Amino acid sequence: QVQLVESGGGLVQAGGSLRLSCAASGRTFSTYHMGWFRQAPGKQREFVAAISWVGRMPIYADSVKGRFTISRDNAKNTVYLQMNSLEPEDTAVYYCAADRRQSAMTSGICDYWGRGTQVTVSS
Repeated sequence: QVQLVESGGGLVQAGGSLRLSCAASGRTFSTYHMGWFRQAPGKQREFVAAISWVGRMPIYADSVKGRFTISRDNAKNTVYLQMNSLEPEDTAVYYCAADRRQSAMTSGICDYWGRGTQVTVSS
């Protein structure tokens, strides 16, 4: 069992930055691939970024490439999402997810989910 708790969301002006954190419980964090997803009002949840259990080969949605960076610290059981050059279109609830299947990161069918953190970007 893995419990995930996101933090770091908030209100920021367009062009600004935020860093989201996702703290995981349990001793097996380092065996899980980790991902970030987001859901804007009235839209389906979408993939944002993912990173393998060893912290290599991050992948990103086209909409955030070059602006967002995913990273993890297995010693701290934490995964991060650094978000730069934020745009109003990035406004959403951001969710952290964990799964042992790498394919789950892009399918969005993950075993464990956090409750989300709100990110609001004003124009």
